[in-house]
Amino acid sequence: MAEPGAAEITPRPDNGRLFESGRRIRLADVDPTSRCRLDALVRHLQDIARDDAADSTMANPNNWVVRRTLVEIRQAPVFEEWVDLTTWCSGYGGRWAERRTQLRGDQGAQVEGCTIWVYVDRTTGRPMKLPEEFFSTWGVSAGERQVSARTTLPTKWPGDVNDDPWPVRFGDLDVLGHVNNAAQWIAVEEALDRAGASREPARAELEHGPGVERGTDVRLRWAAVDGGVDTWLTTDGIAGSVARVRPL
Repeated sequence: MAEPGAAEITPRPDNGRLFESGRRIRLADVDPTSRCRLDALVRHLQDIARDDAADSTMANPNNWVVRRTLVEIRQAPVFEEWVDLTTWCSGYGGRWAERRTQLRGDQGAQVEGCTIWVYVDRTTGRPMKLPEEFFSTWGVSAGERQVSARTTLPTKWPGDVNDDPWPVRFGDLDVLGHVNNAAQWIAVEEALDRAGASREPARAELEHGPGVERGTDVRLRWAAVDGGVDTWLTTDGIAGSVARVRPL
């Protein structure tokens, strides 16, 4: 049986495609302490993944949606820090792939990321079989490692969690009309602040369910647990995304 995807931080491969990019942490990325927020960090991981896909030979390089993300923030980037990112494919399934990303900063930032991306038909939204050009591009770095896209976090919340309204802003929406993957991490940041939990070093996971829609009853349900938080961003009583953050 394939192992769960985006559940562990695997080492950098010795062979295969590595895609590299660099950028500076800007004002819109950081909180009042100058730390790069989780939503901004995940956006950088998302952007380099799409840059790598666009640079590939795939006929439909942007037909990917995020299912699950794991990040280990060993030292968070800070305002104006230059960060170098390296990304590669670290596993695959029939209709999805696992992507690993490393971030290193010139002021000591160190972050490890891992994401399951599902390959979809842009018209129907249904998962599609990985094409041959996927393997010719990323097959060497992935090796024979096969992973599943199944989720692991509970989609049901305890009855005693905090339950707060969560207004969806127009600026949270992406080209599909859904709350963007990275924007859903803003709710996790809010829960961490309300719980007074530490943000680094930390292990943070978020799984995307049916999505978070504007025009529905969206609520942030959260609980302080073991020095971190569990969150459920729900739409009409259904978990659109589920997250867990714990100290490393």
